[in-house]
Amino acid sequence: MSTCGALIGLLLCIVLIIRKASPVYSMIIGALVGGLIGGLGLTTTVTSMVSGIQALVPAIIRILTAGVLSGILIRTGAAASISQTIVRRLGVKHVFFSLAFSTMLLTAIGVFVDVAVITVAPVALTIANRHSISRLKLLLAMIGGAKCGNIISPNPNTLIAAENFNVPLSSVMAANVVPALIGFVITVWVIVRLFPDKYSSKIEVEDSGSNESNEDLPPFWASMTAPVVTVLLLALRPLVDITIDPLIALPLGGFAGMVAMKRWSVLGDSLEYGLGKMSSVAILLVGTGTIAGIIKASDLNSDLLALLGSWHISDFMIAPVAGVLMSAATASTTAGATIASSSFSTAILNSGLSGVWGAAMVNASATVLDHLPHGSFFHATGGCVEVPIAQRLRLILYETWVGLTLTVSSIGCCKLWIWLM
Repeated sequence: MSTCGALIGLLLCIVLIIRKASPVYSMIIGALVGGLIGGLGLTTTVTSMVSGIQALVPAIIRILTAGVLSGILIRTGAAASISQTIVRRLGVKHVFFSLAFSTMLLTAIGVFVDVAVITVAPVALTIANRHSISRLKLLLAMIGGAKCGNIISPNPNTLIAAENFNVPLSSVMAANVVPALIGFVITVWVIVRLFPDKYSSKIEVEDSGSNESNEDLPPFWASMTAPVVTVLLLALRPLVDITIDPLIALPLGGFAGMVAMKRWSVLGDSLEYGLGKMSSVAILLVGTGTIAGIIKASDLNSDLLALLGSWHISDFMIAPVAGVLMSAATASTTAGATIASSSFSTAILNSGLSGVWGAAMVNASATVLDHLPHGSFFHATGGCVEVPIAQRLRLILYETWVGLTLTVSSIGCCKLWIWLM
């Protein structure tokens, strides 16, 4: 299949999403049109689309079970308790650090990146109202922290990257710990401070995420039980060679947190909330799988290698370039990491790069342009602080700097690891 067909399919998908069409149907239509234009024929096009979906089924199952952990963290008030404790302890003097750290921690322990920002937003805007701090600047700190946490999390993007490269989730999470910390420091002390401090207004924002009042939130130690148990279970493989699949580890961590918090009355609501969140991702991945299957069947892999060669760029750069391009096409970390890892994993591994670092760099680079306006993240994060689209657009350049910092740091750590080995 010609590269032209795959690119036309991607472009059509982007146009449809921008025109407010369903992202899932946009990807399916883009995949179908791309395959036909690329010369596959109707039967082969459909076969390639189905093949792309089938490759994601194991990851989709794990993502659905991850909803247990995510739902419990949100609906029990654990996520709100963690974020409020951090902000309260660090104080207003360190507000950008505390907000970024809160969203980084929440995403790192398994809360969706947009949900993490929405959860912390009411705390941030209370401070903004009292101290006249720019809400866009506060939002940038929260988004930057969330991006940093997202590359070391058991969230769908990391799960799928690990699955497509056939490497342990815990190893992919660990590989990006240093890049995440570097990104966090650059975000808080450089990028946020470069943003013009002239957009400020007092607004009221609804609390979203937990149904609990501030006084009824679980204690911090109990709130941290779920993520701590989850991380310990996932760490058993690299530490003592005992493999506990994320399919088991994530729900077990969630239930351990429920035991510690004694919030059994909201168990059903937590499971329903988590399943609802993950179901939307699972459905998105069905559409993502179709276009990933078409890209994999096309000459895009070989043409990208040829392009990199003509630019005198090493094959080493396939992973970050693929992640950046696919995040731009889908405006989604999950979809970007899915298409990049599914379509280019073979070429990346053939270049001599290990599966762990290939997955880590794809995951980091998928944060570079996942905030573009044709994606849901752009609108969800802007909506939680009630800023108009025109103002929300001001953050795109700075968000891109955060993603590029994470990508460059991941590339640097990979090269350092290879040199040391």
